[in-house]
Amino acid sequence: MMQEFRSTSRYLVPPDLQIAVKAAIALERPLLVKGEPGTGKTELARQVAAALDMPLLEWHVKSTTRAQQGLYEYDAVSRLRDGQLGDERVNDVRNYIRQGRLWQAFVAPARVVLLIDEIDKADIEFPNDLLQELDRMEFHVYETGETIRARQRPIVIITSNNEKDLPDAFLRRCFFHYIRFPDAETLAAIVRLHFPAIKESLLAAALTTFFEIRDTPGLKKKPSTSEALDWLRLLLAEDLTAEDLRRDPATILPRLHGALLKNEQDLHLFERLAFLSRQGR
Repeated sequence: MMQEFRSTSRYLVPPDLQIAVKAAIALERPLLVKGEPGTGKTELARQVAAALDMPLLEWHVKSTTRAQQGLYEYDAVSRLRDGQLGDERVNDVRNYIRQGRLWQAFVAPARVVLLIDEIDKADIEFPNDLLQELDRMEFHVYETGETIRARQRPIVIITSNNEKDLPDAFLRRCFFHYIRFPDAETLAAIVRLHFPAIKESLLAAALTTFFEIRDTPGLKKKPSTSEALDWLRLLLAEDLTAEDLRRDPATILPRLHGALLKNEQDLHLFERLAFLSRQGR
């Protein structure tokens, strides 16, 4: 019997996310996960694989990625070169076919978790080009005339940062879950998992400052969960206290703010807010 996906000593699973994973597995549909960057979408696939004791295959999508690459790639250039050199390998076309992540997942000796990461980075046709393969769990290799069928259906987790809309036909074939940004209580629980020895006074002061920054009107890039953890790691490394987190009135910025604010527009925003604050005194 397959193990359940649940919270561990290193990863907090909200009830709605646990239900989504269970539902996608039961329906045998890809789990499409959306949410802000840094909310743990990619880590989710790794944790599911670890919890279910399955191998993980990761396919990280880029703007230049084509759906065909997930199936296989035929290296015709190398075959032509080897033919010119008289290499006997040219007699078998299979020597020039490179398996993609879907092929590897289909023929794996045991069931695997397949991560298709940041699918919205690719061309808009990319998701549609995978519809048949994800539905039927098979594809045809034209160069060899063979059909590759999945030995067992992989658990497919697809992530998106919502940079572009995905086609309706693709969405219909997925079970959808949106990872909401954690509230203060949930984020505190996540922090305690990563830093069990953190003092509650420092945690409270840090999260108060973090959410004040995150909720600042006009902020271009809100700091994410991963950036909150990076910032707290730095605070602990510097052995700072809750008192040390009092913001500099000259800038209204916390200590080590470079872990939270990642562009000059947001830094200028806080400089303007500090100026207006001084003017209002």
